[in-house]
Amino acid sequence: MALPFPMEKGLTLPQDCRHFLHSLRMRSKYALFLAFVVVVFVFIEKENKIISRVSDKLKQIPQSLVDANSTDPALVLAENASLLSLSELDSAFTQLQSRLRNFSLQLGVAPAEEAEEETTEWEQESRPPAEAPPRRHLLLMATTRTGSSFVGEFFNQQGNIFYLFEPLWHIERTVSFEQGGANAAGSALVYRDVLKQLFLCDLYLLEHFIIPAPEDHLTQFVFRRGSSRSLCEDPVCTPLVKKVFEKYPCKNRRCGLLNMTLASEACRRKEHMAIKAVRIRQLEFLQPLAEDPRLDLRVIQLVRDPRAVLASRMVAFADKYETWKKWLAKGQDQLREEEVLRLKGNCESIRLSAELGLRQPAWLRGRYMLVRYEDVALRPLQKAQEMYRFAGIPLTPQVEDWIQKNTQAAHDGIYSTQKNSSEQFEKWRFSMPFKLAQVVQAACGPAMRLFGYKPVQDAASLSNRSVSLLEERGTFWVT
Repeated sequence: MALPFPMEKGLTLPQDCRHFLHSLRMRSKYALFLAFVVVVFVFIEKENKIISRVSDKLKQIPQSLVDANSTDPALVLAENASLLSLSELDSAFTQLQSRLRNFSLQLGVAPAEEAEEETTEWEQESRPPAEAPPRRHLLLMATTRTGSSFVGEFFNQQGNIFYLFEPLWHIERTVSFEQGGANAAGSALVYRDVLKQLFLCDLYLLEHFIIPAPEDHLTQFVFRRGSSRSLCEDPVCTPLVKKVFEKYPCKNRRCGLLNMTLASEACRRKEHMAIKAVRIRQLEFLQPLAEDPRLDLRVIQLVRDPRAVLASRMVAFADKYETWKKWLAKGQDQLREEEVLRLKGNCESIRLSAELGLRQPAWLRGRYMLVRYEDVALRPLQKAQEMYRFAGIPLTPQVEDWIQKNTQAAHDGIYSTQKNSSEQFEKWRFSMPFKLAQVVQAACGPAMRLFGYKPVQDAASLSNRSVSLLEERGTFWVT
């Protein structure tokens, strides 16, 4: 160390000064050495983090290659020398890290705590994607005038469900079957096969049954398009084409012709699929759909008091029930036998399907739910929650709001989905002649007993609101 003043030759420093200079040199060396150790430790800590991430990433490569190419991972690693030493590198670095920490503690330098790292874009991409919720395929199985349009709205209003309203209507209008016992079975098979393809989002299949036939996958003749929100929202709702008549337009917005390609793509993007159908009568024909590994089928069978169903049909389909009306007007003693047999056949078909569903065979276990319309009308939100829980789909506030707003409405048209449900479901009682109720009770007795509908013994009981026509029933489904 240079002194600030010159010294004569041969002059020596005092003993204390020499000790001080020696001590100062040693402390400087020790400080520099300690600083070097700290810098090395920090550098190795950072390298440790980087190599650990790369190590974890590379460890995933052999398994992914095996899955993709069915190749032995040892053979794959043999082609890449850097991967062969991966495990040794990781083990050696772990030992080095431990030794370095011990050494730093001996020097009196505590290792810094690892801070929470920010997720890099590379790390986000390297993470396996979150498991998507299972796609449900929900069938609302009913008959006409059972309240299925109203209940179907519970699923139509949910944004992540692709909902179709009565797509099998087109098949009924275009496919003819020979009269006889094979008619019902033949139609059921056709409906089932079309239903399967629709659940798989193959909407092109409908083009074979739409009249007139679509051109370039464009059509304005899809039945009740406006009753399916999925067909009236972006991007399926294309710009309106002037001077083009659409028989079944969307309700709340003007859309162009329905593009079946866009509709199919929208169906695949939605998380779940739901279809309302009043043309599926026999539950047993759905077994291939329940066993198809591509589908996760859930069936909700909706039933209603057959007396209420007949009263509603006589208004909605007046031309088909002229015989009944004449019988009531002329006061004849007996109704034509074929009319009674048709009514009985409809009730028996519904009852047999329900009994099959309630037995829960292996192929249907956990996939069937029986719902009475009257229970939905009395407790719409509660029943909606039960149906969604059965389907395995979370109920959204959007659906709850719709239920609250549309079950207290004053409007109640023939095809309306807006009604004061708790008041309207028994409205038929005050206009049905007692002898008409007697015919229904005689023809549909087994079905009424299964579903918990009480018969009446006189006209006064029929029109007395205080006389309940419902037996208490639990929720008809098994988890």
